[in-house]
Amino acid sequence: MTSKRKPSDARRRDLKLAISRIQRGRAHTKATKISISSVAHEAGITPALIHNHYPDVAEEIRELQARSSRAQRDAKHSELQAEREKNSDLRGKLDTLRLQVAKLASINEGLMAENRILKAKQGDSKVTEIPARLPRR
Repeated sequence: MTSKRKPSDARRRDLKLAISRIQRGRAHTKATKISISSVAHEAGITPALIHNHYPDVAEEIRELQARSSRAQRDAKHSELQAEREKNSDLRGKLDTLRLQVAKLASINEGLMAENRILKAKQGDSKVTEIPARLPRR
């Protein structure tokens, strides 16, 4: 039992007609949303046939769905570029903050050393502490 296959141009025309019928709301299968699956069902073929043998038709369907692979790729690429720029800015801020922390740590060590020296001098001589607030009279 041999089945006669349709020529490629006839199949492509069937797919275009199926897309057109679905868009106008006149699909034989009552499909209302355009998708590769609905177009394949309307044309009487499998979705794999569209993917494997008619990638241009598959891309056209994706564009009609506003899901073009090029548009998705471009959107993802621009999103990635924006995230990379944010990442670069944050790395710069992090480096600046690390430098500030290092400077503050150095100053803190110097003040602690000076504080130790002053405490040692206080223990040796009769130095009186000055209260933070003077008592009121």
